[in-house]
Amino acid sequence: MAATVKRFMDAKTSLGKAIRQIRESLKLSQEKLAEDAGITYQYLSALENGKENFSIGILESLARSLGTSVAPLVAHAFNPEPSPPPRVHSRFFVKRAPLPAGLTIQHLEKALNETQGVIRMINATLIQVTARPLSAYIQRNNFSGIVSNILCDSFSRFTPYKHNHDQRYPDLIHAASGGRKVGLEVKSTIKPGKGGESHNGHSGWHVVACFRLDEANGDIEFIHIMFADLIGHGKANADWKYVGSNVNEDTGSQRTETYTTTPRGNAKLRHGTAYLNTDQVTISRWKTDKSIPVPAHSPFQKKI
Repeated sequence: MAATVKRFMDAKTSLGKAIRQIRESLKLSQEKLAEDAGITYQYLSALENGKENFSIGILESLARSLGTSVAPLVAHAFNPEPSPPPRVHSRFFVKRAPLPAGLTIQHLEKALNETQGVIRMINATLIQVTARPLSAYIQRNNFSGIVSNILCDSFSRFTPYKHNHDQRYPDLIHAASGGRKVGLEVKSTIKPGKGGESHNGHSGWHVVACFRLDEANGDIEFIHIMFADLIGHGKANADWKYVGSNVNEDTGSQRTETYTTTPRGNAKLRHGTAYLNTDQVTISRWKTDKSIPVPAHSPFQKKI
């Protein structure tokens, strides 16, 4: 009986410590986190110090307010790895960047952080068993596809944009005001500033999420996020061009992308930067199509 009580107390302490570590890494006060989670800061303080019990509902609320979910939070609490998963930094968000209807910077931040946390959790298990992260097992473009799928799922969990199960395009759908449906296609890449790639080249909102890969432990860190409402192939001033399928010269694999963004489409994406980690990405040598006016929110309004 005494051993059971001790294990329970250790679990409370571990969970409380994990919550405090993530909260501090996000530079959140106890008062702010408690308000977001719908509890008092006194109760939160007791939880962080292992002096109060957790309910599943409270744990879910705290995880959601920290931009994650229960499973990665618990994994972090009981994982011997001392450092928390990578987090995006609030100072790198472009506050005036135009986003699809209903989407906010806060939504985006939570989706990005959960995706990074899920990749960390997968890698922690693989490294424990095989001493190699997920990225060591698959080709780079396939790894980017997995990141896209996890990010898409995180969008569906933390934003108004939900999985589109009716058809293949777009990835996500938001029922905006007036019955209007807004779609969002999600892609990820390891190359910051890279244009869009698509199987169809349709009109609509696209997000290209660029990440840095830590080769040692397999962590990813999002460093550049671009949004744009692109004009579909075949329409006037189209932002997509048809390129067909080709073979990757390095790997010999057949590429499935059939459309890529034009210089005009690339410019729209780059001007639609919503997150830019200037510690990791320098855009001073990037070019944009001069036929596209530089909007006030664009990072190209100033040299970075």
